[in-house]
Amino acid sequence: MVIIIRKPVDLTSMPIGMARIIQTALRIQASPGSRRLFSASTKPDDKSNSSTEPDEKSKSSTEVGVLYDDRISPLRASRVPSSRLGRLFHYGGLAAGIGWGTASEALRRTATGHQNDSHPLALSEANVRRLVDKLTKMRGAALKLGQFLAIQDAKILPPQIEEVLVKVQCTADYMPFDQAGTVLTQALGNDWLQKFDSFNEVPFAAASIGQVHAARVADGEKGFIKAAVKVQFPGVYESIQSDLSYLSVLASTTSILPKGLFLSKSIEVLGQELKDECDYTREARYGKRMGEYLKDDPRFTVPRVFDHLSTKMVLTTEFMSGTSLRQAAKWSQALRNKIGHDVLELCFREILHFRLMQTDPNWSNFLWNEDTQQIELIDFGATREYSEKFIDAYLKLLKAGIDGSRADCIEASIELGYLTGNECETMLDAQYKSVKALGEPFRATSQQPYDFAQQTVTDRVRAEIPTIVRLRLTPPPIETYSLNRKLSGMFLLCNRLGSKIDCHTILDNLMREKSAGSWGRHLSDAPTAS
Repeated sequence: MVIIIRKPVDLTSMPIGMARIIQTALRIQASPGSRRLFSASTKPDDKSNSSTEPDEKSKSSTEVGVLYDDRISPLRASRVPSSRLGRLFHYGGLAAGIGWGTASEALRRTATGHQNDSHPLALSEANVRRLVDKLTKMRGAALKLGQFLAIQDAKILPPQIEEVLVKVQCTADYMPFDQAGTVLTQALGNDWLQKFDSFNEVPFAAASIGQVHAARVADGEKGFIKAAVKVQFPGVYESIQSDLSYLSVLASTTSILPKGLFLSKSIEVLGQELKDECDYTREARYGKRMGEYLKDDPRFTVPRVFDHLSTKMVLTTEFMSGTSLRQAAKWSQALRNKIGHDVLELCFREILHFRLMQTDPNWSNFLWNEDTQQIELIDFGATREYSEKFIDAYLKLLKAGIDGSRADCIEASIELGYLTGNECETMLDAQYKSVKALGEPFRATSQQPYDFAQQTVTDRVRAEIPTIVRLRLTPPPIETYSLNRKLSGMFLLCNRLGSKIDCHTILDNLMREKSAGSWGRHLSDAPTAS
C-alpha cells in the first residue's frame, strides 16, 4: 500500500469523518506490506505521479515508496531521548534495572541451589534483555559502543555480552516522523518538503546516529531521480561525552569488560569517531573524494551528493539500487570471487595509495548492481585519513608477518606502538602468531587463489587475543582501532562470500604501483563475474 500526499493537507477544513480516515491512514507504520510517501508537488507531465495507485510497471521502476522492499528490515519507532537530563534518566534507569536484576539473580541462585554458577550475576538473561532494549532505544554513543565492540568478532567478552552486542549490531529503533520533521525543518527550512518531489516518511534503515529515508529529487534535464536522505537523531552530538562517561561508569561498576581492553582509551577513540560521524558535511566531503579517486575505475560507483539538500544534520545523496552482499549465497562462485577480489583490493588501495579509508566493514555499505555490474559504495561517515609515516610502519609490520620473521615482527610492533619492548615472552609469542596469521593470505607460498571459505586466519588471531588483552602493557595505536576493524571485517566478508582470491598478486601489484608512484596499472588483472 502506498499513500501519496500531493500537497500539504489541512485536516481542519475537512468533514470530521474524512479527516479521521486520513489521520488513521497516516498512522500506518512500516511493515512488509505498507509504505508512506509524501509528495510535495504534482508535475503535470510526470505520468508516474498521475494516480494514487500506480500500475505494476510504475511500482517497479519509479515509485520511491516501493523501491526499497529488499532493503527494509523490521524497525520499531521510538522517540530519541535528546536532552542530557533525559538521557541521564534512561542511564539511571538502566543502572537501577541491572542492580535489581543482579539482586534477583542472586536470590534465584540461592533459592535453587546454584550459588556456584560461574556466570556473572550482572549478566542474567533478564539483564541482557534490559541492555539490548536500552541500547537500541538510546542510540547514539550507547549503540555505537556496542557495535564498536561487536565488530571485532573476538572472543574476549563473556558470552552474555557477546549476545547483547550481536543483537544491537543488527538493530536500531527509528525516530517518529514528527521528531525527524523537526530536524529536517531546522536543517533545510520550513519549506523543506517543497524541495523534494517526494519523500517517504518511514525510513528504510536506522543505525546508531541517524536514519535514512527514501525520496525523489529534481536533477536538471534528467527529470527526477531517487535519493537517500540521512537524518541525524537530535541530541546525539551534544550527548557524546556524557553518554560515554555514563557507559564507562556502568561498565566499571558491573565489571563486565576485561581490563585489558583499555576501556578508557577505547572510549576516547570512539568519542572522536562518533563526533566525526555526526558531521554530515565531513561525510559528504569524503564521499566526494572517494568518488574522485575511483571515477576511472569501472568496478565501483559512489553516489553523488546533493549539496543544496545537505547540512551537518541532513545528508542527501543519489540512491544506490544495488543488492546487499548478504544475498551473495545465491550468486555464482565466479561472481563471489570477483566481488571479494574487488573489495579486498580496494581496501589495500585505500591504505597504500589513498591513505584514506572507509573503515566501517558493515556488509550494508557494499551493494552489487546486477544491471551495471558494479559495486556501489555507500556511507562514508567512518572515513579516516592516515599519515604516510603510520602507513609505512604498518606495512613494515604486515611484511614481517608475510615473511614470517619473529624478530622483524617484534621490531615492527615496537616501532608501531603495539609493544613497549618490556613484555614477557608469552605476550611476544601471541603478538607474533597473530601477525603471522594475518600475513598468510598474502604469502607467495600459500595456495593461490586463497580460499577464504576454508581460511582459519580469524580463528587463529582470535585465539591469541585473550592473551594479548591480558598481558599487553600499552593500548594499541589510535590509528589501528579503525584500520584493524576494516581489515578484520574484510576477511570476514570474504569468508562469508566464500571467495577465492589471489591475494599475493593483489598486494604485490599494489606495492609495485606504490613504489612506481602510479595507480591503476593492473586494473586489467581483476577477475570477471563470468
